[in-house]
Amino acid sequence: MIVQLSPTRNAKLSFTVQLILTLFWISWAAMLLFSEERTGGENYLYYAFFGLAIAFLFYVVLQNTSVFGVQSYIEITEQYIVQKFGVFRTKHLVQIPDIAAVHITPLALRLTLKDGAQVYLDLKQVRKKRDLDRIKNKIRDMAEEHQFELSDTVGNRI
Repeated sequence: MIVQLSPTRNAKLSFTVQLILTLFWISWAAMLLFSEERTGGENYLYYAFFGLAIAFLFYVVLQNTSVFGVQSYIEITEQYIVQKFGVFRTKHLVQIPDIAAVHITPLALRLTLKDGAQVYLDLKQVRKKRDLDRIKNKIRDMAEEHQFELSDTVGNRI
């Protein structure tokens, strides 16, 4: 089961603001690049400024939409749980046999591993309530199957 995350839910600037600022940057760079009043020595700076604006637009779209496929997700299988927060970030992998206990809260999962380490999976970025319910129900089913301790502050309010 793969559930898509929304990286803009915890971003300092929303996707819309990032997109507007980037489009403003591109239009400003294009205006500088195609204006009549330029000196010959500054041309390469205008091209660099325009290229960086295009690259940043690509980054914003890649990071915040699923145009190029799902980039931010939580995946739960019978062998592992993976959480990935975007294209340029590392995956966080937890193997199911290593889990000793799971504590479910309304917007997070706290996994305690058999070696005593704790892993916190933030669920604030899950796009839909239905997906949040699917994740929690899958963890409950896996607790029965793999015999790890489960505590739940959510109860049956899901």
